[in-house]
Amino acid sequence: MKVAVWDTYVKRADGALMHFDILVPENQSKEQSVLIFGSLYLSTKSFETGTFSASECQFCHIEQAGEDLQKAIREKGFSIIEMENCD
Repeated sequence: MKVAVWDTYVKRADGALMHFDILVPENQSKEQSVLIFGSLYLSTKSFETGTFSASECQFCHIEQAGEDLQKAIREKGFSIIEMENCD
């Protein structure tokens, strides 16, 4: 399965900048869906974040997903790779 990777930066209420990738199936990479998935992810965090919109989330590239990632995407429709300041 190929996935679309959306590079995402969201400012936290404490001023730290979160960096994470939202991964979705290549054929389901509509911006509005990706933003919904990002909002769902952010709602699981114990801290507040700033605005989340298309300006914080940009399509980056397409890549081949490994088995674990494919399984996660089949179960939830998307996957998140946390990079910086996500905890």
